[in-house]
Amino acid sequence: MELQMSDPKARSRKKTADEIQQAIAQVQAGQSKVSISAVAKLAGVTPALIHNTYPDLAEKIRGLVGKATRTQRDAKHDALVREREVNRALRQELAEARADLAKLASVNQVLLNEVALLKGMATGKVVSILQPKGSGV
Repeated sequence: MELQMSDPKARSRKKTADEIQQAIAQVQAGQSKVSISAVAKLAGVTPALIHNTYPDLAEKIRGLVGKATRTQRDAKHDALVREREVNRALRQELAEARADLAKLASVNQVLLNEVALLKGMATGKVVSILQPKGSGV
């Protein structure tokens, strides 16, 4: 069954659809958050009417809401990726610093042992078992 343009319901439905379209534009232009409830309130209809009678308009509104959500999600994802990269670089720097620390601790221990040996030799408590290069014994 096809509706004719002279049918009062068809005109009323078209008028309501136009009012909903205008409400969508007004909500987008305004500072309020785009939602089916906000559009319905502005158009003077119930959210259920938009969901049940105008599913295409409901989908359009959900798409607009989704764009804002996707934009926020993408921005947060980009920030997260940047922070992960910073963390990776910092972890690499920390690993290098720990390796340097271990190397320096080893060198330090060797030097402490050498200082102890030299102090002992200076006081005569330690005798070198190595022969000096110049002696022919």
